[in-house]
Amino acid sequence: MNLQLQTLHWALIGIWGLLAVASVIVYAISRRSRKNMSELVERTRSWWVMVAIFTVSFLVSNTLSIIVFALISFLALKEYFSMIPTRRADRRVLFWAYLAIPVQYFWVYDSYYGMFAVFIPVYMFLFLPFASLLTQQTEGFLKAVGTLNWGLMLCVFSISHAAFLLILPPTAENSAGGPGLLLFLIFLTQFNDVAQYTWGKLLGRHKIVPGVSPNKTWEGFLGGVATTFVLALLTAPLVTPFDMAHAALAGLLIPIAGFIGDVTVSALKRDLGVKDTGSLIPGHGGILDRIDSLTYTAPLFFHFTRYFYY
Repeated sequence: MNLQLQTLHWALIGIWGLLAVASVIVYAISRRSRKNMSELVERTRSWWVMVAIFTVSFLVSNTLSIIVFALISFLALKEYFSMIPTRRADRRVLFWAYLAIPVQYFWVYDSYYGMFAVFIPVYMFLFLPFASLLTQQTEGFLKAVGTLNWGLMLCVFSISHAAFLLILPPTAENSAGGPGLLLFLIFLTQFNDVAQYTWGKLLGRHKIVPGVSPNKTWEGFLGGVATTFVLALLTAPLVTPFDMAHAALAGLLIPIAGFIGDVTVSALKRDLGVKDTGSLIPGHGGILDRIDSLTYTAPLFFHFTRYFYY
C-alpha cells in the first residue's frame, strides 16, 4: 500500500471513530435534554449512510468519486428546478442545463482546468439565453434566464470544484494528495454544520438573521467556527500540505463560507415558501439542503488551495 492510500485510510478510520463518538454524545444528549432532539438523532443516522457512501467512492477510484459528485449535482439541480417557477416554454431549455452536468464533470475527469473554469460561467451563461429566446416567449425572459444560470452555478459549477480537488497531485508536504484535500473540505464543511446546529440547540439565544433563518444564532455560529477552527488545525497536517498559518485560514474560511451558503439557500427556500428542498435524506431534507454549505466552501477552498500550493 502506497503512502497516499495509507494516509487516506487512517484519515477515514479517524472519521468513522469520530462519528461513533458523536453518535454516543447525541444519544446521551437526546436522553437527558428536555428539548426535542429527534431531528439531531435523524441527522446522525443519515450521517452513517452518507459517510459509508463517500468511503466506498473514495477507496474504489477517483472516477467513481467524480461520478458520485455528478449524481449529487444532478439531484440538486433537479430539486432546484422542481422548486422554482418555470415557464412552459423553458422546459426544453432545461434539457441543455441537465446536459451541462456530464460535460462539466468530463472536464474534471480529463483534468482540463481551462474548460472546467469557463464552461458554465461563460459558455452556458451565453448559450442558455439563446436557447431560451428560440422559444420566442419574451415575457419573463430575464427572470427565467437568471434562475436557470444561477441554478447551474450553484448546483453544478460550485460542487464540481469539490470533485476537481480529487485530481490534484500529491505534493512534498502532502502524501494524501487530492483525496486528502477533498476529505478535509467535506469533513470540515459538514462537521461545521453539525457543530453550528448543536451549539445553537444547546446555547442559542441571540438570532443572527431571523428574517432568513430564524433558528440561526450567534452562539451557534461562533461555536461552530471555533470548533471547526480547532479541528482544522488538528487534521490539516494529516491530509493537506498546509502549514499552520494556512490551516488556520482554512479553518476560518470553511465555517464562515459554509454559514453563508447555508443562509443563502435558506433565503431561496423562504422566497419560494418551502421548508426543505426535498425529502430524500431523513433529518436533512433534500440533497440541496445537505450541500448548501458546500456550494460556497468548495469553490472558495479549491481556489484558496490552488493559489497557495498548486
